[in-house]
Amino acid sequence: MAVAGNTPTASFLTKIGKMQSAGCRLCRIAREARGESTDGLAAETHGHINSAGCNGMATTVTAVHHSIWRHLYDSMHVAQKPKSKLKFVTLDNESKMSTLWRREEFLRICSKEELPGKAQDIEVTIPVKKSLEAKYNLDPGSFFENCFWGRRPDGVAINEALQIVDILELNGRQTGTRTRGS
Repeated sequence: MAVAGNTPTASFLTKIGKMQSAGCRLCRIAREARGESTDGLAAETHGHINSAGCNGMATTVTAVHHSIWRHLYDSMHVAQKPKSKLKFVTLDNESKMSTLWRREEFLRICSKEELPGKAQDIEVTIPVKKSLEAKYNLDPGSFFENCFWGRRPDGVAINEALQIVDILELNGRQTGTRTRGS
């Protein structure tokens, strides 16, 4: 049904005249439970209800994401060759980039002062959420720097011999980012 584009979402049902509003029913229920306004609901599409952007599905989608990621990360770690210089540093949990860069092995590859400049090329490719546009408009440079330091990647692997940090992220936009030391 999803491939054919006829999943019985509010968007589809509105399109064929079976519903009045394309607004997400799951988001509506979640907002009502929190006592929030139900104005401006996102369109209920197959993509929306299968993303963490859906208020009604965010917890479930995030739990599935973490479960899949944990399995992939553990499999990569187990499959690692004994002579590999790659070290997985976030096997047990996610850490903010600002926390990771307090560790000596990261600082040896790239200083905390150099990194935002290197990361900005990546940050500018990530769309700014509407709710953050005002902060972005005040100072785009520091906005991207703050976004980077606040990121919690799914995983991080480091190769000190080659001076490479692999930032591992499982999502639709990018599957990994590489930062090389200078």
